[in-house]
Amino acid sequence: MRRVVFNQKGGVGKSTITANLAAISAAKGLRTLLIDLDPQGNSSQYVLGKDNAAPELTLADFFDQALNFKIRPKKCIEFVTESPYENLDVLASHPALEELQVKLESRYKIFKLREGLDELQSEYDAIYIDTPPALNFFSRSALIACNSVLIPFDCDDFSRKALYSLMDALNEIRSDHNPTLEVGGIVVNQFQPRASLPQRLVDELRAEGLPVLNTCLSQSIKIRESHEASAPMIHFMPKHKVCLEFLALDEEIAALSAQQKAA
Repeated sequence: MRRVVFNQKGGVGKSTITANLAAISAAKGLRTLLIDLDPQGNSSQYVLGKDNAAPELTLADFFDQALNFKIRPKKCIEFVTESPYENLDVLASHPALEELQVKLESRYKIFKLREGLDELQSEYDAIYIDTPPALNFFSRSALIACNSVLIPFDCDDFSRKALYSLMDALNEIRSDHNPTLEVGGIVVNQFQPRASLPQRLVDELRAEGLPVLNTCLSQSIKIRESHEASAPMIHFMPKHKVCLEFLALDEEIAALSAQQKAA
């Protein structure tokens, strides 16, 4: 299964959700690959650590190779870096991705990521992709390459308006490039159960028929501490409330995916 975590709005927790779900997948024994398409490299740093977040070969090298013909191009697996965690590998980000974007768009390399993941199909049981907070070349590449998209949502009116625009964009990508793309669910992040506005927004979205997942992720300082420690919650504090929420989210996503396959 290939899952992309995307929302064009920043600050909704894409990197945190991607890295934690990938870490849980690996902890369950699945061969898992985390791909970091955001030039900021937050999920790369989260999993690899500050000192190792820029390995020798990164996604920038993978895409640069696509722009320059080589007699013996490197295989996609050669750009992958092992993480400190068993079963979890990373295709790391690099700031040079931002500079490459215009060239990649002009040469229409939008399917290059999908080709790379097809090459890796036998290597991994699960692939999770972190994306930049914009509907640009890299996020489109990920949506074209994946089976499922998870949409982080923080409970405010700006996020709600952005969500409607995003659903339209996903329908367009599904129609033009990737008919197999499914919405794996809307993930409510930084949820405050005692506040009336978040619960009202969630109830209204569900009433509109949007696929809001039942599991909500709470706010917690422990998430920031896990960022600082470069340790996803399953390794940082496996019995903490937020880690248990991530585990429940993983189970819910898997169950919904099974239902979609059976339909």
